[in-house]
Amino acid sequence: MHLDPALPPAALLTGVGRRRGIGAAIARGLAEDGVDLALSYSPAYDVRVNDEPSDVEELAAELRDLGRRVVLIPGDLSDPAHPADAVDRARAELGPLGALVMAHCESVNSSILDTSVESFDRHYAVNVRATWLLLKAFAEQVASGRDTPGGAAIALTSDHTVHNLPYGATKGALDRLVLAGTHELADRGIRTNVINPGPIDTGWMSDEVRAAGTAQTPAGRLGETSTVADLVRFLLSEQGSWMRGQLLYSNGGFATPAL
Repeated sequence: MHLDPALPPAALLTGVGRRRGIGAAIARGLAEDGVDLALSYSPAYDVRVNDEPSDVEELAAELRDLGRRVVLIPGDLSDPAHPADAVDRARAELGPLGALVMAHCESVNSSILDTSVESFDRHYAVNVRATWLLLKAFAEQVASGRDTPGGAAIALTSDHTVHNLPYGATKGALDRLVLAGTHELADRGIRTNVINPGPIDTGWMSDEVRAAGTAQTPAGRLGETSTVADLVRFLLSEQGSWMRGQLLYSNGGFATPAL
């Protein structure tokens, strides 16, 4: 698969802090497709939530070995200034951006009765507000001198809400926001899609969770980070350019009701 030749060959990816994460798999796939990359990540989030340090420097070295230019952009997307700053820095170092792939999230388990206002607000700031501000800044680069022929924006979502309430609720808002972009930003040549990949083990699954997820998946196995990357690569390609304004379930049939 190759990037749509109508798009500038540079992309900003968010949520790319760990080499075994979904964002890292997407970065590898796009690097193979000849895309230069700006990688946004939060070192504090990886330690606070994933309980392991970011190893994005090692990922960047892998991508550079493939001949790609790579820019690392650490920061906290709950800061309302950071999304536009990330787009500006990516453009300054790579030139016009042809793609925005948003794999970032705030995800801390809690329920209706024990979610704190502080936690809910942080989920909203990262999963919804930052997504809006990233998409806005990405779209505004088109109006700036019309130096890029539009682009493609993709966000990752989830419908897991029970006992993960603020995460699931804010991902629902993210869906509506990003899909609206296909219509609101059409005059700028921007297309948008959302991917729901189902459960992907990036280090958080226990054996019990892995077995239960596999049993609920008609494909007979769980998806992998590479399966998400494959769909992103298709959507950013010329062959995938007709897909616009879609919420795509790429989950092997996980939790799909029997017909």
